[in-house]
Amino acid sequence: MELRHLRYFVAVAEECHFGRAAERLHIAQPPLSQQVKQLEAHLGVTLLTRSTRRVELTTAGAAYLDHARAILASVDRAADDARRIADGRVGRVAIGFTGSATYELLPRLARVLRAELPDVEVELHGEILTPGQVARLHDGSLDVGVLRPPVEDDALDVHLLRREPLVAVLPDAHPLVAAPGISAVRLADLAGESFVTYPSGHRSVVHEAVLGACRAAGFEPQPVAEVAETSTLVSFVAAGLGVALVPESVQHLRITGAAYRPLAGTAPTVDLGVATRRGEDAPVVRRVLDLLRAIAATSPD
Repeated sequence: MELRHLRYFVAVAEECHFGRAAERLHIAQPPLSQQVKQLEAHLGVTLLTRSTRRVELTTAGAAYLDHARAILASVDRAADDARRIADGRVGRVAIGFTGSATYELLPRLARVLRAELPDVEVELHGEILTPGQVARLHDGSLDVGVLRPPVEDDALDVHLLRREPLVAVLPDAHPLVAAPGISAVRLADLAGESFVTYPSGHRSVVHEAVLGACRAAGFEPQPVAEVAETSTLVSFVAAGLGVALVPESVQHLRITGAAYRPLAGTAPTVDLGVATRRGEDAPVVRRVLDLLRAIAATSPD
């Protein structure tokens, strides 16, 4: 027995007429009648009673019709699911975000994924430093990492999403915030300030970028605290512990008591990249990557 036997039987049963069923199936009537007879012979059951005017279901045929419809519907659903999986519209994907991307890219991507891929199960994990994301990509708990290059790892594919300038975060009572007419901060004017920084020891690309920028401006930053979470870092600044330099996208994190100011002149930049396991070919991951790249290339509303 083949699926076509079920489809032919269902068509005849619903039309109660071989001629109309043949037209519906776009086949000739004699082959259709022969296929239904083959099905009955295979089952050893008479499914239809035939007359010159009408075809009617037997009691066994009526019961078999319900099962045949259910089987065909299940087969059609399976085919549809397979197509949607191959198209990346069904599946599961876990995405990690470095601290600064947590407050701008994460919510924007979440909205787009909910609208564009409603049947994809998405896990979003914010505030993960680059080394932590690399480890999770390796152990499989992340499929996509939005992190800060460089990442020297032959097992991962890393691509640039964009470059972001650094901006200053100051307590809102700081003289450089309160002074009239000052819209941008000269980095050299922060010499002698206490700095709240991301972790040192090559655990944070932004930490290294801040250190290099301050040295290029002629001073060594004096760290008062090292913080892994961006929200905590900005909160420490708001509390008056010191100042900080953060990627521009952190400005989307609003904390009472903290003020953001651009840096005067050509501000130092940090890269934002996306990483996957090398050779990643899951359709749902590829589709999410396409959406992520498109969002990262545009400015938030």
